[in-house]
Amino acid sequence: MTAVFKHELRSYFHSLTAYVFGAFLLAFVGIGAMMYNIQAAVSNFEFVLSFGSLIFVVIVPVLTMRVIAEERRQKTDQLLYSLPISTVDVIVGKYLALLTVYLVPLLVVSIYPLIFSQFGEVYLPTAYGSIVAFFLLGAALIAVGMFLSSLTDNQGFAAGIGIAVILLNYYSVSLSEYVSSSAFGAVAALLVIILLFSWVIRHLTGNDTLASVLCLVLIVALMILYVTNSGALEGLLPNVMEKLSLFERFYVFVNGMFDLTGVVYYLTVAAFFLFLSVQSLEKRRYN
Repeated sequence: MTAVFKHELRSYFHSLTAYVFGAFLLAFVGIGAMMYNIQAAVSNFEFVLSFGSLIFVVIVPVLTMRVIAEERRQKTDQLLYSLPISTVDVIVGKYLALLTVYLVPLLVVSIYPLIFSQFGEVYLPTAYGSIVAFFLLGAALIAVGMFLSSLTDNQGFAAGIGIAVILLNYYSVSLSEYVSSSAFGAVAALLVIILLFSWVIRHLTGNDTLASVLCLVLIVALMILYVTNSGALEGLLPNVMEKLSLFERFYVFVNGMFDLTGVVYYLTVAAFFLFLSVQSLEKRRYN
């Protein structure tokens, strides 16, 4: 794992990837600090991070698109499979390298509240609590980006899907106001989710029978629930969209509350998608 971590970290800083990522993040946060803390004379640095969270839509897919997809395209992933390390070590090593690249500009950002506190009243606990949440939000999104990169050998496709997924998550709460809250609408959405889930299972395991049986069982269970207790499905879709929003949980920290459930949620999302990335590589190794 250490060897993979060092190799990945070296490759990021020997290319433009780390520098472009850091430049975009610092530029966006700098613009937010200028708008809120300097021009508007607002002492809440956490508002800057709330504004800056939109940059994840671009920088996370750009950072993660090549992490596995490029290795698959160049067939260098086969070298990883021949090394005396497990797939878990490969994924964790790559993930820690990405977190390090992300952490470097964030350490620069962490100096901002101290600078602003010299010229006004800045509530440092809320500011730094939001910075911690900002790091956890990015860590969860990077894990999502790694998994999407493991599904293809096309960097552009991985980046495009990553932008779409993160953008959808960013606006999921706003979009939840326009989706159907009826039981039928929830059934239609859940059918789409079941089909996507079955496709992921098929991709990770290569087992058509398992994916088909799992899909059929879930659809039958959903139909039984709809027929016997359709009231339980009413309003389900908007609630799910709100609960799955990574950004909405970040806004809780911005509002001055250190939400421990949000921390657990971010760590769970990161661990879940790292697990899926491991399974994706394992499937390719056995193939």
